[in-house]
Amino acid sequence: MVSLSNSASVAERLAEICDAQPFVTRFLMRNLLTGETIERCADEETPSASTRKTSIMMAALKAAQEGRLDLDEPVTYEARFAEEVASGMFRYMTPGIVISLRDAITGMMVLSDNVCTKMVFERLTLEEVDIYCKSIGLAGTHHRFLIPPLALSPDHALKSVTTTTARDQAVLLQMILDAQTSTAVQEKLGVSAALCAYALQTLKNQILRYAIPSRLPFGTVVAHKGGTGKRGRMNAGIVYRDDAPFYIISAYTDEVPLAMPDGTPGYTMALETIGRLSRACWDGFAS
Repeated sequence: MVSLSNSASVAERLAEICDAQPFVTRFLMRNLLTGETIERCADEETPSASTRKTSIMMAALKAAQEGRLDLDEPVTYEARFAEEVASGMFRYMTPGIVISLRDAITGMMVLSDNVCTKMVFERLTLEEVDIYCKSIGLAGTHHRFLIPPLALSPDHALKSVTTTTARDQAVLLQMILDAQTSTAVQEKLGVSAALCAYALQTLKNQILRYAIPSRLPFGTVVAHKGGTGKRGRMNAGIVYRDDAPFYIISAYTDEVPLAMPDGTPGYTMALETIGRLSRACWDGFAS
C-alpha cells in the first residue's frame, strides 16, 4: 500500500519535472493499486494529436458490434489515401494492397498510420465519433478533422485540430481496462467483451516506445497511444507491473518551442518530460 506521505512526494516530483520546462504540461496519473489520482490542469482543452485514435477505435468497434461495420471487410490501399499524410508506413508502399478493416484499425493504432486512419474514417463520420465520445462521458473531447492539415503553424488555434483533455483520455483507458471484466462498462462502451479485449491488446501492441515507456525497464508492458502535434507531444496509456495494471498516465505537452535554449529540439524534451513523469510514477507508486 502506498502511504499518503509517499503519494505527496510523488506529486511533488511530478510538479518538479513539469516546472523545470518552459512549456505547458497537463497530466492525470492514477495509481491503480490505490485508486489515488494526481493531476495537473487535467480538464484544460489541449490538442489531441493521435491520442484521438483510441476513441476512433472504440467508435469503430461499437459500429462493428451493432453490425454497421464488418471488421473482416477487405479495404484496398489507394494512392489518394496517402495525400496529406505524414505518419505511418503505408504512404511509402505500392497502392493496391488489400487488408481487412480490422487490420486498418490495428495499423492506425500500433504505428499511428494515417493511411489506415483514413481507411477507418471512410466508414465512420466525424459527427458519429464525436457523439460517441460525448455519450461515454468524454465531454472535453472534440473531433474536428479527419487528418490535421500538414501546413498548420506551431501556434495554431485549438479549434484548428481535434482536442481532448488529460482526464478524458485517462477515463477512456480506465473504461477499456474495466471492460475486460465488467459487463456494465461493456454496455456503456457499446462494445462486447471480445472486442474490448482486442482494443486493450491493440494498445499493448504499440510499436512506438518513446515517452511513457522510454525510462521504464526493458520489456515493461504498456498499453498506450501517443501523438505528434505541432504544439507538442502527448501520450496516454496503462502501465503494467508484475503482469497487472499498475498506473494510468495521460500526459500532454503544449506550447513546446522548436528548440530549447541549449539547442535541443523542443519535441525531444517534451517526450523526455513524459518519460520522466512515467518513471516517477513507476518508482513512487511502488513504494
